[in-house]
Amino acid sequence: MAAVAGQGYLAGRMDIGDYQTLAVDLEDGLLRVTLNRPKVRNAFNGDVVRELSVVFNEVAVREEVRVVLLQGAGKSFSAGADLSWMTEQAELPAEENRRSAEEMANMFLSIARCPKPVVGRIHGHALGGGSGLTAAVDIAITTPNTQFGLTEVKLGIVPAVISPFVMQRIGVSRARVLFLTGERFDGREAERAGLVHRTVPEALLDAEVERVIGELRSSGPAAVASAKRLIESVGNETLESAIPVTAQWIADLRATPEAKEGMTAFLEKRRPGWMS
Repeated sequence: MAAVAGQGYLAGRMDIGDYQTLAVDLEDGLLRVTLNRPKVRNAFNGDVVRELSVVFNEVAVREEVRVVLLQGAGKSFSAGADLSWMTEQAELPAEENRRSAEEMANMFLSIARCPKPVVGRIHGHALGGGSGLTAAVDIAITTPNTQFGLTEVKLGIVPAVISPFVMQRIGVSRARVLFLTGERFDGREAERAGLVHRTVPEALLDAEVERVIGELRSSGPAAVASAKRLIESVGNETLESAIPVTAQWIADLRATPEAKEGMTAFLEKRRPGWMS
């Protein structure tokens, strides 16, 4: 069942509003979320911020969604924040201006914290907030000629709300260069920096995205969600302090029905139930 921009996501089954800036489509457990403002290279404004937040917060509790694909319509993934909208926000009273920025930050957080795996199909341009969206997804796939950039300083601002997501990906040292210069860089450099995970020729982009989605679909859904939590929980632990956490983690998880089904299916040389 599919939904397009202007219709409710899974109309008739989930009523979470109508979309003016997104196209949302669910098929066989794959939720495609498409930024749908191609005339402005999918630059995001308040409507995009709100609609992405609604979708990703709702997806978190929907068992029928196994994988989320975030992509952009037209020639670019996203050129970042819509400057007309940013100018309007700057004219708001101070508290409203701050609240607007906080809503934008929480939109990125809803993507990064989504318990379902989120794949980013990044093409064309991913500038400013577009690079921020790239950093927020779990697996980002791009092409060599895609243009990235933390370009905010060229406009007299800084990549403030996206900075935690980007720095978590690329580290402080690379952030110093890219935040301060605002220079653009291509897909190969984005992969070297750690902002994206794979760079493939443009003709192979869709095939690689589908391959990764297939890998995610073949994995236990509860295990994938647990793996995302594990990374967050163990990332800052020492090797010694991690032992009680990880030991309890696997002890709890391997006793679950999904784990028992997965291990039994492997031993019986059959597909696990979640792949049926």
